[in-house]
Amino acid sequence: MHDINDMLLFAQVVKARSFSGAAARLGISKSRVSKSVARLEATLGVRLLQRSTRRLSLTEVGEAYFEHCERIADELARADSTIGSLHQTPRGRLRFSAPVAFSTLHVAPALADFMLQYPELSVDMTISDRLVNLVDEGYDLALRIAPEPGGNLVARRLAPIRRKICASPAYLARWGVPELPEDLARHNCLDYTYLTTQGFWHLQGPAGDISVPVSGSLRINDDEALSQAVLGGLGLALLPTFIIGSELQAGRLVEVLPGYVPVERFIYAVHLPNRHLPLKVRAFIDFLLRRFGDEPYWDQPGERLWLGLSR
Repeated sequence: MHDINDMLLFAQVVKARSFSGAAARLGISKSRVSKSVARLEATLGVRLLQRSTRRLSLTEVGEAYFEHCERIADELARADSTIGSLHQTPRGRLRFSAPVAFSTLHVAPALADFMLQYPELSVDMTISDRLVNLVDEGYDLALRIAPEPGGNLVARRLAPIRRKICASPAYLARWGVPELPEDLARHNCLDYTYLTTQGFWHLQGPAGDISVPVSGSLRINDDEALSQAVLGGLGLALLPTFIIGSELQAGRLVEVLPGYVPVERFIYAVHLPNRHLPLKVRAFIDFLLRRFGDEPYWDQPGERLWLGLSR
């Protein structure tokens, strides 16, 4: 089998027209260059160079072989240049998955700004609450909402995901405002069935974590649909602020039991362990960190912040 290093050294000798010239260009010894060419000729079983005390010339076989070696050297140089440019500017296709509600409300609206910032990137986004397999399904990264990222993936925390117990002003005017967690037993508590804690709301009170049994006339597996039922005055629900932030800010929903904040989760960007993280992935994670952060706009007052116009 041909040693590609020997082939590249041979091409350098031809270009420099001498062993010493090639050695000087490459910063190695002349004897190393000479041994490399001799080894290549022995492997091929032909003479590539005619050597004399005054000049170096190619044999007929050597001339034909040099064309192939030079082509390989050019391809390697172009490959190095391509890799270098990819490390300087995000480009290519970025493939990721993201949970349905969060990506619809916050990731998809952010893509225009991201792609205008990096015009050489294209995006392939899968909206799904399923935990995709990054290796088997060929994803660069995934966005996941969880208390802890878990698994053998590298995780970057992008923003807190907070939940609040809320109801419409009309519902509270009719049924009263609960003052303590045990008051929830007297209310129509609408349950989100996608979580594994159906029938219980896990809260953090002055005395620590508590689990409060709840029941109501509606059970539903989609937070956005659940928020619409709450806006309609049907009952109370424990909803993420990334969905209802604007409704709370506008007064269309009212938070109750603010002293009993539900256990926090977070939105994470997860990717495979990679010593050399692709620039497109790093650029996207950094962009989302700037856009969301520890105090995301949906948890801040003001319609301007909710719309993300200040980002």
